[in-house]
Amino acid sequence: MEKKEIHILLVEDNEGDIVLTTEALEEGKLNNSISVVRDGWQAIQYLEKEEGYEDVETPDLILLDINLPKINGHKVLKHIKTSGHLKQIPVIMLTTSSDEIDINKSYKNHSNCYITKPIDINDFLDVISTIENFWISIVQFPKTK
Repeated sequence: MEKKEIHILLVEDNEGDIVLTTEALEEGKLNNSISVVRDGWQAIQYLEKEEGYEDVETPDLILLDINLPKINGHKVLKHIKTSGHLKQIPVIMLTTSSDEIDINKSYKNHSNCYITKPIDINDFLDVISTIENFWISIVQFPKTK
């Protein structure tokens, strides 16, 4: 099987989760590039290639937290999924919230997947590995370039 290169945008404000997620993805089997933004406003600027993000690569996959500063993940998701040039990018909601309202709102706004972050570090690493195994090894991505 050919090794795919996938560009992932991680939208996360918790430094510990950023470190765990990026390290888990970097240690994975696949050749990923990972960009990180720490609030919802930065995520939109990144995706729209504005305010210092003019030359960034469009991500193949977005890992999006809900509880973000400035603009929450639900609003970022809605922006992505209502934008003609972004809506085809798969978005995985990766958040601590297991609230049914958050889950339903995420799917209503066309999230591709909703995952509640486990508290245990080993379980968290397993989740990231599973994301990588499924979303990166198996799933075919649309061309966004």
